[in-house]
Amino acid sequence: MRLEPRQEAILKAIVDEYIRSAQPVGSRSVAELSGSLVSPATIRSEMAALEDEGFIVQPHTSAGRIPTEKAYVYYLQNFVSAEPGHAASAQLRKSVADGRSTGTGEPDMRDLARTLMELSGEMAIVAVDPRNSYYSGVANLVGKPDFSDIAVVQELSRMLDRFDQLVGEVFDRMTSEPQVLIGSENPFGKDMSAVMVKCRLPNGQIGILGLIGPMRMDYGRNLGLVTDIQEILDDSL
Repeated sequence: MRLEPRQEAILKAIVDEYIRSAQPVGSRSVAELSGSLVSPATIRSEMAALEDEGFIVQPHTSAGRIPTEKAYVYYLQNFVSAEPGHAASAQLRKSVADGRSTGTGEPDMRDLARTLMELSGEMAIVAVDPRNSYYSGVANLVGKPDFSDIAVVQELSRMLDRFDQLVGEVFDRMTSEPQVLIGSENPFGKDMSAVMVKCRLPNGQIGILGLIGPMRMDYGRNLGLVTDIQEILDDSL
């Protein structure tokens, strides 16, 4: 389904602002953000249509709207591209180089996970094989407003209890092209998204790298980070 241009602009404004603020977005905010020449009343009408189509929901009476999983999928397919990390790339490259300088011939997987966690603000995962996996950044997740709901925290806890099993389930599904798993398509949690890629490590082993965060994550930045680290590892071979 392809939305009309005005509805696309409104949906993009809602998702952009919700990613930034984690607050429901109202029609006046959409008018300001989208630079629209139409009235807030017209925007409210279009938002009602988007709600009928399942792209946005109103969490409380008199509140603005928030994106649904369907909105994030549409947003990813039509508006998102990987953003190069620039300064982040230098830090990732240093992390890989520091690992090689230890004499092991390969970067430390725990250090890679920590670096990705620090740069993204999400939870980072690195797995050399399904039985050799690491994660870092749980505190990043529970500190986000998305995890103020106890049910979401419980889902995160259940995911961590099954972490190695889940990594094993997705390991063979990953490809050398970065993949985004959103909501119900994300085995790490239906209220979260994951950005993951498979790559070859300097010692010849195949590994997967990924970032896990709320569906409200910054997809462009996180895709850029995952793409950067994959290219840096390729260069180190």
